[in-house]
Amino acid sequence: MSASRARLPDGRVHFQHGPIDLVIAVDGEPAAVADGIDRAWRRFGPLLGELVAELLLLRRCAEAHAAPVGAVAARMHAAVLPFRPRFVTPMAAVAGAVADEILGCLRAPGIARACVNNGGDIALYLAPGAPAYSIGVALDRRGALDGRDSAVSMPAALHVAADAPWRGVATSGWRGRSLSLGIADSVTVLAVDGARADAAATMIANAVDVDAPGIVRAPASSLRDDSDLGGIPATVEVPPLPDEAVRRALDAGEAEARRCVARGLAGGALIALQGRWRAVGEARVEARGLAGPARRDAVAA
Repeated sequence: MSASRARLPDGRVHFQHGPIDLVIAVDGEPAAVADGIDRAWRRFGPLLGELVAELLLLRRCAEAHAAPVGAVAARMHAAVLPFRPRFVTPMAAVAGAVADEILGCLRAPGIARACVNNGGDIALYLAPGAPAYSIGVALDRRGALDGRDSAVSMPAALHVAADAPWRGVATSGWRGRSLSLGIADSVTVLAVDGARADAAATMIANAVDVDAPGIVRAPASSLRDDSDLGGIPATVEVPPLPDEAVRRALDAGEAEARRCVARGLAGGALIALQGRWRAVGEARVEARGLAGPARRDAVAA
């Protein structure tokens, strides 16, 4: 299957090749935008083949002495290596790293803003003075916030301003397109680029966990033949949990998020589980439409 390119009705551009599915939005001078899209398309064509050529290495646990050589593969490896000695493969950063690579083709004079969205893992470019991006975050479908019933849909937004260092946004969780070791509905992370946001979101989502009856797990290899997790148990189903279990799982995820922020691996994180949420770090988080105030320790500083 060859790569495809299409213009969407709203002016965005769609690139697709095998499992890579990008939606690209660019604001700026028309000639600069057209040139940038053409550069991105030329770079996109060979990208999947480059990754496939190193796939065996990329599916192994990351090791400092076994770095891949391709540009995107090397970015993936660098993004996950700080999380060792825990088990993590470069595949934990693949979506964000691909978005970063294509975004690099769009940074040019005449471009004010650019966004490359790879299945929800996002790389951003903002020229000095460009309007901020506001990225909606779905915390949960229906649940309880501090004991109150609430129906929530896109109740929060992460703001990325031109003068902020964050240029990557990624989300992970057991409901997502990738397997997770934890039980988070979603963990959305801001970081300096897409690859590092992707890696941190994966690891924080893995940490949102608790032992509780009814949680179903299975070896990752039994769920997907090509999983890089091998026989490690991945989450299959999470039932409604008691408040105390939700709290303990969120505590574990928040602790991991704070470690990531302290080490410079993330700028902030928004963690959601069954209607409860925690916000960590320097990320500017706007919560809207929530049924009641969040706990004080759940609000970003």
